[in-house]
Amino acid sequence: MAWLHTWVGLWFSWLLFAVFLTGSLAVFSEPITHWMTPEHQAAEARAARQASEPVDRARRLELAVDYMSRKHAGAGMWEIWPVNRGHDNGLTAYWFDKNGQYAEAELDPLTGAELDDHHDDEGRATLGGTHFVNFHYTLHDAGLGLWIVAFATMAMLVALISGVVTHKRILKDFFTFRARKGQRSWLDAHNAVAVLTLPFQFMIAYTGIVISSAVLMPAPVAAHYGAGAQAARLYLAEMTGEEKTARTGAALAMPALEPIVGRAEQLIGQTARAIVIANPEDSSMRIAVYGWNEDADTFRSISATTGMAEFSGDGGELLRMRPAGGVNGGAASLTRQVMSDLHMGQFGGLAIKWLYFICGMAGAAMMGTGAVLFMVKRRAKHGNEFGAATARAYRLIEGLNVAALAGLAIACVGYFWANRLLPVALENRALWELRGFFLTWALTLAHAWLCSPRRAWIAQLTLLAALCLLLPVLSLVMLGDHPIAQIARGDWESAGVELTAIAFGVLSGWAALRLHRQPLTAPPQRKPRANQEAAA
Repeated sequence: MAWLHTWVGLWFSWLLFAVFLTGSLAVFSEPITHWMTPEHQAAEARAARQASEPVDRARRLELAVDYMSRKHAGAGMWEIWPVNRGHDNGLTAYWFDKNGQYAEAELDPLTGAELDDHHDDEGRATLGGTHFVNFHYTLHDAGLGLWIVAFATMAMLVALISGVVTHKRILKDFFTFRARKGQRSWLDAHNAVAVLTLPFQFMIAYTGIVISSAVLMPAPVAAHYGAGAQAARLYLAEMTGEEKTARTGAALAMPALEPIVGRAEQLIGQTARAIVIANPEDSSMRIAVYGWNEDADTFRSISATTGMAEFSGDGGELLRMRPAGGVNGGAASLTRQVMSDLHMGQFGGLAIKWLYFICGMAGAAMMGTGAVLFMVKRRAKHGNEFGAATARAYRLIEGLNVAALAGLAIACVGYFWANRLLPVALENRALWELRGFFLTWALTLAHAWLCSPRRAWIAQLTLLAALCLLLPVLSLVMLGDHPIAQIARGDWESAGVELTAIAFGVLSGWAALRLHRQPLTAPPQRKPRANQEAAA
């Protein structure tokens, strides 16, 4: 078990560190996107003010229905968002196109005219926080990348279980930290962050695999439903209780939506978010109204589903209803929804988001301290695991440690710097931000292999500290904005990003200074007994 924990943990620690670090940042993907789109912040503030103003929703619904009737009469589904609360106060329509893909159009809420794709060209193109979301579970490759991360997650479960089995004094050592003791200090730090967040690590790894089960374990679905995208949609529709009705071909005029929406709001106890019309303008038409989750709703249930009421298009008979937090489809559907929301932290408000962020960073620290501990132990005593190539293998691992830990953090902050430095009108600007992330990461790897490990650690931690601490200065120079002004106008999302960067900058600077002051040669260490080395 000690061998399994050591080597499975080592070979996957670099990838898992990346998954945990970017996953922790993904918890606050919306504030990050907000910070990375400063030109839109004025529009967002204006929309927030407009959200409290009265909206002629009935008129907006009429305009959206008129647009869909003229432009997309043959679509099997219409979806109307009369108010996009929290982002902009606009009117948006969605539908499935001829290829079965989700399409959308933003409409003028006063005239119903379709707004072109360039009506907000003053904003910079960026992936924003979505970059961290996509990277942490697909590595920006929904095919192979998803499988790689899933395999690494299974290895993480193996490492967690073998670590618990191996570590006989897990609770006692959790309350023990011996500073400035070399290998023992790294082991104490590794044990502390691992034990502190052990339930979270098990939960996040297991739920991450479960929510991708249809992709990772396709055989049962293929055996019952067949292969292909259509079979997968049929499986999901049946599991989630979606009732698909065939078109009759008999025309039916679209009823007025506002009375139906008002009735649905009374039934579900929520403000209407979206109106989904299945088989529009057909006698089999169904109209489903979905609500908005208020903060209080996220505290009552782990499931983040909103309330829903569905009516027949002919006569307005109530066909189905679910409360907020409920699901259609029974226990299997509820289990899948809860697993998904547990993994994504879609409940409990801001407190849960910060808890997930802290536990995620602790998970990254667990991976990082484990990788560093491996090399600290090998410096004291070579295990000769790779025969004549052991020294070269250790040098390779040292470089990977630096680049995977400090280098990835530099790449993440470099992504923020690229957002501020790249010209707003640059073609394929979002792609260039992403390229900047990967190019920065690659350069840190080259630097880690060209320098001695100690110099590489000090240089990269110093660079990380400088990039984090100077990020608010960069915003001040490029935009004339800074945390004090952000707090004054109530923009806590932008202020939170920059203040968190400062905190990590201080931490990185402290680590670089400590390493710089550390003696070049570590004091000789007592050779551990066999059972103590196995426990480590």
